[in-house]
Amino acid sequence: MIIVMKAGASQHQIEHVFEKVRELGFQAHPIYGELRTVIACVGDERGKSRLQALDSLDSVESVVPILKPFKLASKEWKREKTAINLRSATSNGEAFVSIGNNQFVVMAGPCSVESREQILASAQQVKNAGARILRGGAFKPRTSPYSFQGLEEEGLKLLAEAREKTGLFIVTEVITPTDVPVVADYADILQLGARNMQNFALLKEVGKTKKPVLLKRGMSCTLKELLMSAEYIMSQGNYQVILCERGIRTFEDYTRNTCDLSAVPALKEMSHLPVIVDPSHGTGIRTLVTPLAKAAVAVGADGLLIEVHPNPEEAFSDGAQSLLPNQFEELMEWVKKLVQLEGRKL
Repeated sequence: MIIVMKAGASQHQIEHVFEKVRELGFQAHPIYGELRTVIACVGDERGKSRLQALDSLDSVESVVPILKPFKLASKEWKREKTAINLRSATSNGEAFVSIGNNQFVVMAGPCSVESREQILASAQQVKNAGARILRGGAFKPRTSPYSFQGLEEEGLKLLAEAREKTGLFIVTEVITPTDVPVVADYADILQLGARNMQNFALLKEVGKTKKPVLLKRGMSCTLKELLMSAEYIMSQGNYQVILCERGIRTFEDYTRNTCDLSAVPALKEMSHLPVIVDPSHGTGIRTLVTPLAKAAVAVGADGLLIEVHPNPEEAFSDGAQSLLPNQFEELMEWVKKLVQLEGRKL
């Protein structure tokens, strides 16, 4: 249910409604607007009839049901687009990035952090080409238990060093609830991979942090299921969720996955959350990454997640889909033109 407060309702009146909502066994999630406050009430659906009685309060304008199963991720709760703002200060000065606004943001870097030399070189190369966020895996969930699993905290330290030297923000994956605190200490954005999209214990744990979360769509999951996973995070009080289309599993076996670009405009109709596209995992083929990246800009994505490696033939993981630095530079030249054409900025 959504409780719409009357214009000019005092903070005391708003707090009184919070108290009543909690007494009925619900969580109160407010949005403070310039004229009025809207409160989403999340909890056991069987008790929603009791919330309806709150429209008798003098400070309440109306109590409206949310029809979507994903309450906080829905446009019914929040009409305006959510923007995820990142700020940092390093030896390179202050940096600011807004994801979901008029700015188009590119996140790029290697699949895995392999060595200090590799990650520092990658960071400088993607920054020179125009990326604003460095991606790199320190913890790597792999299909085979014998594949490279990542450098773990040592990899996080190397990412932090790369941030200090380049001024880039950091996005990296967290794979278990117990790893959330240590990854949150280093990362600017916590990434949840496709295999963990429905790891509900992990979703709740990252929801308790104050860090933005990049949530990748599961390889066999619907858009509704993706938004329900976002709901798990948001229900814990963290509304900074970025949705990522990274390709789904279909009958097609030429590409690694089938990149569902229709997911971008569809998600934007369903939700206020920003949406980015990962054409590297979406195709698994280096030559197809740039065409899909161009298309992602055209369908309205808020950004891209691109794998770039100084020497893909020697990459510990995902070398076949990683762009060479010069290929990434060419991709970014296309992105700059397309973004400018749409009246956005990079």
